[in-house]
Amino acid sequence: MAEKALICGVSGQDGAYLARLLLDKGYAVYGTSRDAEMSVFTNLEALGIKEQVEVCSMILTDFRSVLQTISRIQPNEIYNLAGQSSVGLSFHQPVETLESITLGTLNLLEVIRFLQLPIRLYNAGSSECFGDTHGEAANETTPFHPRSPYAVAKAASHWEVANYREAYGLFACTGILFNHESPLRPQRFVTRKIVVAACKIASGLQENLHLGNLQIMRDWGWAPEYVEAMWQMLQLDTPGDFVIATGEAHSLEDFCSLAFELVGLDWTEYVDVDETLLRPSEIMSGRGDSSRAQKYLGWKATYTMPQVVAAMVKNEQKLLRANEC
Repeated sequence: MAEKALICGVSGQDGAYLARLLLDKGYAVYGTSRDAEMSVFTNLEALGIKEQVEVCSMILTDFRSVLQTISRIQPNEIYNLAGQSSVGLSFHQPVETLESITLGTLNLLEVIRFLQLPIRLYNAGSSECFGDTHGEAANETTPFHPRSPYAVAKAASHWEVANYREAYGLFACTGILFNHESPLRPQRFVTRKIVVAACKIASGLQENLHLGNLQIMRDWGWAPEYVEAMWQMLQLDTPGDFVIATGEAHSLEDFCSLAFELVGLDWTEYVDVDETLLRPSEIMSGRGDSSRAQKYLGWKATYTMPQVVAAMVKNEQKLLRANEC
């Protein structure tokens, strides 16, 4: 019998790449959505795996719904990638953000405890929990200082997992992932917004681009590599939490400059700073130290920001050419 994995949030960037990884490893992959019959799984379609993933309806904030789904599937591994995923949006939807992340995680933990099945749980944490690291690389012992409703929710879910692991002996891990990008990023995320704009401006389909704070520094990695770390965490003998990052920080201006350079343009001629896009509180610098992951998981990032931007630009240009045909 194949190992069974349940991915909560299978329609997102990480969920789709993780589904592909697990299918390649011979897993039977199940993915959840609030309404699987009405949902459009465009990322699974983009990767050509939609027909291989069994999608099912589950409301993560509804304990009964979670209990029924897990009881029916009885997966070996659960990956919790669901919940409101935008930092910026969390300032406008704080209640939905807190509920979808904290209550959803708690329901998964409580159902696993209740059923007493040997299920291994991966929980998607976030580097946003650290707040501003002032140029220092954050590791698993760095204190949390969340600066957005999203980060507060992720910090709470991190400690929920730690509590259930210590109190009830659950095999539960949190991956504290720094920013990781890909062509599957929605355009509401600034990295994809920049890449799409650069390619469209170069093709004469767009005139300019409005951005917020260009001086922020982030540790940008490649999403397909980061989902490998998720899987590796659940293969350990003893559960634990791990920072996943490249160890390099680059400014948003550098990201933007490179994206435009790759399409033959000078970004300064097309980009305007829009103060309405500034957040109430901002993390100016974020960088991660994933040496523990390298030691215990054998994981190390091979893509850093320049390779990430190049891959995203290449894919966007391909999409634009396809649409022209």
